Amino acid sequence: MRVALTVGMLVASNLFMTFAWYWHLRLQKPGAAHWPLAAIVVVSWLIALVEYMIAVPANRIGASAGLNVAQLKIIQEVITVCVFVPFMIFFIGEKWRWDYLWAFLCMVGAVYFVNRGNL
Repeated sequence: MRVALTVGMLVASNLFMTFAWYWHLRLQKPGAAHWPLAAIVVVSWLIALVEYMIAVPANRIGASAGLNVAQLKIIQEVITVCVFVPFMIFFIGEKWRWDYLWAFLCMVGAVYFVNRGNL
């Protein structure tokens, strides 16, 4: 149950972090409002603060559930790919490439290798 909670919290935190890092790139498209860099940084920091308020407890819960640091990191990286690709396609408007699937499959391999001692 704590591992599932950890994964759920890491998904939520990654949604916030993806927006914190990349939302402003949508503003660079033609016709978008121009924001000064200082405003973008402040807004991104505020979004990232929420991310940290979720990610730090998630990692502590995961560690207390028996996950080691490598497992927590690989879980986070897989979540990153799962969150980032749809964000990039639907929010930013980039085109799908099959390389995204191959990258995800490499991450699945990483999950296997970091956990194979426990299998």
